[in-house]
Amino acid sequence: METVSITKAINAQEAAVKEKHARTCILGTHHERGAHTFWAVVNRLALSSNAVLCWKFCHVFHKLLRDGHVNVLKDSMRYKSELGDMSRMWGHLSEGYGQLCSIYLKLLRTKMEFHTKNPGFPGNLQMSDRQLDETGENDVNNFFQLTVEMFDYLECELNLFQTVFGSLDTSRSVSVTAAGQCRLAPLIQVILDCSHLYDYTVKLLFKLHSCLPADTLQGHRDRFLEQFKKLKDLFYRSSNLQYFKRLIQIPQLPENPPNFLRASALSEHISPVVVIPAETSSPDSEPLADLAEMETSSQQSLFDNKFDDIFGCSFSNDPFNFNSQNGMTRDDKDQLIERLQREVSDLKEELRNVQAENQRLVMQLKGQVSELEAELAEQQHLKRQALDEGDFLRTELDELKKRHEDTEKAQRSLTEFERKAQATEQRYTKLKDKYSELVQNHADLLRKLLFTGLIPNAEVTKQVTLARQAQGDVERERKELEDSFQRLSEQAQRKTLEQAEVLETLKRELMAGRQELQVLRSSVESSVQSEAEHGVQLAELQQEKASLAEAVAQRDQQVAALQGSVQQLEAALERGRAEQHKAVQELQSRLVDRESSTQALQQQLWDQQFALLQCALEEAEQIVQGALHCLEEPAHASCTSSPDYLLSRTLAASLCTERLQEARGQYLSDQSDVSSLLSCVPPFAHLISDTILQASATSHMAPMKPADELLEVCKECGAEALRCLGALKDKATLEGADCTGVASCLRQINAIGEELRPKGLDVKQEELGDLVDKEMAATAAAIEAAATRIEEMLNKSQAGDTGVMLEVNERILGSCTGLMQAIQALVLASKDLQREIVESGRGAASPKEFYARNSRWTEGLISASKAVGWGATVMVDAADLVVQGKGKLEELMVCSREIAASTAQLVAASKVKADKESAKLRKLQTASREVNQATAAVVASTKAGKSQMEEEDSLDFSAPTLTQIKRQEMDSQVRVLELESWLQKERLRLGELRKRHYALAGAAEGWSESEAGAAP
Repeated sequence: METVSITKAINAQEAAVKEKHARTCILGTHHERGAHTFWAVVNRLALSSNAVLCWKFCHVFHKLLRDGHVNVLKDSMRYKSELGDMSRMWGHLSEGYGQLCSIYLKLLRTKMEFHTKNPGFPGNLQMSDRQLDETGENDVNNFFQLTVEMFDYLECELNLFQTVFGSLDTSRSVSVTAAGQCRLAPLIQVILDCSHLYDYTVKLLFKLHSCLPADTLQGHRDRFLEQFKKLKDLFYRSSNLQYFKRLIQIPQLPENPPNFLRASALSEHISPVVVIPAETSSPDSEPLADLAEMETSSQQSLFDNKFDDIFGCSFSNDPFNFNSQNGMTRDDKDQLIERLQREVSDLKEELRNVQAENQRLVMQLKGQVSELEAELAEQQHLKRQALDEGDFLRTELDELKKRHEDTEKAQRSLTEFERKAQATEQRYTKLKDKYSELVQNHADLLRKLLFTGLIPNAEVTKQVTLARQAQGDVERERKELEDSFQRLSEQAQRKTLEQAEVLETLKRELMAGRQELQVLRSSVESSVQSEAEHGVQLAELQQEKASLAEAVAQRDQQVAALQGSVQQLEAALERGRAEQHKAVQELQSRLVDRESSTQALQQQLWDQQFALLQCALEEAEQIVQGALHCLEEPAHASCTSSPDYLLSRTLAASLCTERLQEARGQYLSDQSDVSSLLSCVPPFAHLISDTILQASATSHMAPMKPADELLEVCKECGAEALRCLGALKDKATLEGADCTGVASCLRQINAIGEELRPKGLDVKQEELGDLVDKEMAATAAAIEAAATRIEEMLNKSQAGDTGVMLEVNERILGSCTGLMQAIQALVLASKDLQREIVESGRGAASPKEFYARNSRWTEGLISASKAVGWGATVMVDAADLVVQGKGKLEELMVCSREIAASTAQLVAASKVKADKESAKLRKLQTASREVNQATAAVVASTKAGKSQMEEEDSLDFSAPTLTQIKRQEMDSQVRVLELESWLQKERLRLGELRKRHYALAGAAEGWSESEAGAAP
């Protein structure tokens, strides 16, 4: 049955869905406790190819979500994505039902999401105020979010409303056509939803305004005003359509929207109630008495809940009292008075609504009783008619019985007549035989007499004549008898046929009469039964009427009791006000006594707070002065920093400066609270000093001109900070203390730091991925080539060298081979970790896109790879020169340390984006430690070889004389002085080389030529 109703409700005919089919679908969901059957039938329908079919499906599904079983939502969530795809598909059609289906499907998805997030809301959105309070869990954040979700929900409803009206032809009466009703029918569900959403939104906004500042809710008020105008216009346009006038009573919104800034305006708010007239219910709906009973019970439960809300719970508990959360303090009794007055007015309004509803229900039941009484009178009239027809049929049956008896009598007389005719025929036959015998005897006798001559001829002739006459008479009589018998036979046959026909007619009439009598008896029985049922219904209605009258009386008693309670409450409030007035007077007298002592204590507290602030400012001045003194210390010249870190420190200092400026303004407006200003002073001093030190350290790595500018701005920033802190120490200059100079210096430091930041490689971002792979491959190839060359040098040394030289070369080349192997393992581990980082971080993008998106990290990898490859090549060249006796062991030690630094750079660049728990990262760290150990081995073997060679070439002072030794001592001193001079020159040269290296690296990173050229 449900499947058939679903198929009939959702069809391709452009007409409104019939109510009985939709009701059967709703009852089916309650019967099976879900919507499995509904979706099983819908999945077989071509919703994606027929827009009218999809539109009617949306209508029926909307009804199921509102009035169906609670499991309909849960069973439908699995099809949510399909509804979204269908909505996007129909959205591509701008004509007909396409756009309507798209917007309706979006509305259904929004409704499903809303009820999933807020399971406390039923599908039809009917809730009491207490249930609405419980949904927010007494948390202002929940009510704030719930209001936003209701705005989104109502926005979807209004979009569908406007789209349907926009698609109608307003030039003609479309609401009476089948096509127009097909489009307008779903708006009944939309009107029901909009009325509840509007009511709940108004109540929630009043609650939010009672605990949040008005400026915070400005966006909510603007959005509500926009939706209020749309909803009011749509309700007005809908109420003028003929189609809605007989189906639904649409409420009208007030002329002006509620004023949420005035708390008392909540009592003026009237919840819009949508009324569906009882005439629109179909004949197969449930009895009206049950509906009235259900509505009465719901009204009673609503009244009881309202009564419990007011008098059954503690007056001090307000479910929407968020004052404790926002630090607001108000008099408890004033709050109680205002809340009770508001609730009393709400209660009066509720009572008026209940009385009006009861009156309407009583009138409705009276009309129903009148209809049933009229129907009972009609049934009684039909019963009387049936009884009269029964009497008439009984009379006709009696006549038929009499006619049947007459027919039986005629049949009996006919039988008697036939019997007499048979007897006459037998007698005639006998007479005929007898006559034939007499004629034969007479003829024989005459012949005998004639032959004997006893009778003369004349006599014979006479007798013959007489005999012939007698024979003729007999023949005539016989013919007459035959004619009369024939006539009698024919009459008998005609009468027999007539009587048979009459008998058949009477039999048919008798059967028809019996059937009519049976029908009349059944109708009479059904009339009697229906009369009994109507009597029972009338008795039930009278009982219901009596119960309603009792309920109305109870309501009146409750109203009287409530009015008495209200009067008692008002009296209690008056007494409370009098007591409050007394308490206020006493408190005022005490307050006057304590004001003087309070002012003295307050002034003492302010002085102590300002003294504490002065101590903090003095400590802050010492911190800033310490940072400025560090700029002049030589030990600080070796400190370096990066422009990026300087920018991060500058940003933190700028933010802290702004907070200090705001705290100063707050302290000037309210000098009783020094906590905000006191909490900003230490961070300000530390961040300013840290910024000065980091700027100085950054200048050590910068070109000359930017470095000098940066140092000057740092000194100026420190001076401005000291001036600002000094002004804050004195109340006379506190108002003129301004941090704008500090902020200006910080902006200059930030600008110089931006100029000093590396500009990146001169490579397109699309080519970074390929360049990384190329550099890593080139590094691996360089390391492999270096290992091969070291092995060749070792073989060559073993073949050509002997003694100490062979031992030293083998030790050094062996340690270099171990270092190359460790570097090769580290490069492989770095490539594996790099591949893991790219795979885990690129998502759906390609590796090249990942490298381009992380260009700074990619450039670091490229630079580190180049450094490792270059260091391996230089080390092999140095080792080759050492083996040939042309190089120095110190060069080999420097190259090994440079390789260690380059591999450390590669490890650092690789682990920047790696997961700390990665196994490949641990492998890379192990390889890095092995490289460090191999580097240490190279340095150790080099030092050992150098010592061994120096021991072999030790000086012999046994042969020279005293004069020769003195001469050599003087030569040695000259050599020492020359070497010290050369060392000093080499150190200066090393400094110039580092500056030049910095300039070249800056040019490679994208600095301007003037900046790069200022380094030498």
